[in-house]
Amino acid sequence: MSRSPAKVLLIDDDADLLRLVSIRLRSAGFDVITAESGERALALLAAATPQVVVTDLRMSGMDGMALFEQIHRSNPALPVIILTAHGTIPDAVAATQRGVFSYLTKPFDGRDLVSQVTRAAQVSAPATAAGDGNNDWKQGIVTRNPAFETVLSRAKLVAVGDASVLLRGESGTGKELLAQAIHRASPRRNRPFMAINCGAIPEALLESELFGHTRGSFTGATRDHVGLFQAAEGGTVLLDEIGDMPVALQVKLLRVLQERAIRPVGSTQTIPVDVRIISATHRDLEAAIRDGSFREDLYYRLNVVSFILPPTRERREDIPLLASHFLAQIAGKYGKTVNAFSADALALLVQYDWPGNVRELVNVVEQVVALTTNAVISTSLVENALRIKGAQLDSFENARGHFERDYLSRLLKMTNGNVTHAARLAKRNRTEFYKLLHRHHLEPALFKTPA
Repeated sequence: MSRSPAKVLLIDDDADLLRLVSIRLRSAGFDVITAESGERALALLAAATPQVVVTDLRMSGMDGMALFEQIHRSNPALPVIILTAHGTIPDAVAATQRGVFSYLTKPFDGRDLVSQVTRAAQVSAPATAAGDGNNDWKQGIVTRNPAFETVLSRAKLVAVGDASVLLRGESGTGKELLAQAIHRASPRRNRPFMAINCGAIPEALLESELFGHTRGSFTGATRDHVGLFQAAEGGTVLLDEIGDMPVALQVKLLRVLQERAIRPVGSTQTIPVDVRIISATHRDLEAAIRDGSFREDLYYRLNVVSFILPPTRERREDIPLLASHFLAQIAGKYGKTVNAFSADALALLVQYDWPGNVRELVNVVEQVVALTTNAVISTSLVENALRIKGAQLDSFENARGHFERDYLSRLLKMTNGNVTHAARLAKRNRTEFYKLLHRHHLEPALFKTPA
């Protein structure tokens, strides 16, 4: 299956060198984006994340090392290659010790450059198995948000190993979708993915659901039951809402993680298990450790690698994509021909704060599809679904006009229509104050209280 070329961001303030290096990389099959300064590079990175960054070390304005520090702070998994002159080799060596992927000295061999960039691209985005497709692993995840793209690129790097992963974020941000994506990108992709919500099952039953039970181990246990860990043998277990797991069961889970074996309820035999653990929570686990409701030793076992999923209000550029994606899915489910949201309806979706995140967005889209009789979703349907009225953001001029009129009215009420006193409170001269009153058709006499 054909793959998309690796995207490389190339930065140099020498226009001729920038052009020559970009030609060399494009001829080698890379998709090259160029920037003439570190500041411009950061702007491009805010829009989309490449797989490799190649930057000159000495540049006017922000130099290559300062650019690396900025990139590394927000995306430590993004490989950065530095181009340097002979006189700055010590600086480049020091840079590699701080996390720079590699450096090349000028003048460099074009083949060396291509080799380094190829190696960096392979590390940045490991190849999926043949037939899987380049992006099949993240199916169902729709984003062009740089923060979320960074999470995805790091998640794919982590997927190839067996390190325990902790997913953090508000409810409805897509933690289970990301867990499934990590599973699909891992060597365990052909084995089961099993998920359980630790907060949705009564404490008395949760242990049995996780580790299984034997016949007769408790009232109602009429047969042996295979637990989640056994059912997921060779695959991945997602422990959703791990922060809600009872402390007594946390001790048993810790033992399972240490010994890689489970003991079903009512059994005296341990059974070895081979599973990868991904846990997820919307709770503040550090606070839970302090108040004694979550074990610190279990926290460190689960939190080998951690990802924080941004809430929908911080992914506003994704809202039109997500809304259109869900619209197509749900319209097909209902058998309706619904093509799009009106421009105002879409603007309303983008402006809303989405306390329920993507899950709430799905519900809103389903409601408006169910109720619409047109091919285009109207603003009023979205307003009703969001339970808001006229929530469109007003223009600056209108908003300022509303404020001025209300402000002037309050001053006139406070001063009983006395323009001199009102102007003094507003710190404006009388002439200017009268102009403001005239602009908003306010007559001081209307604010005077009858004697």
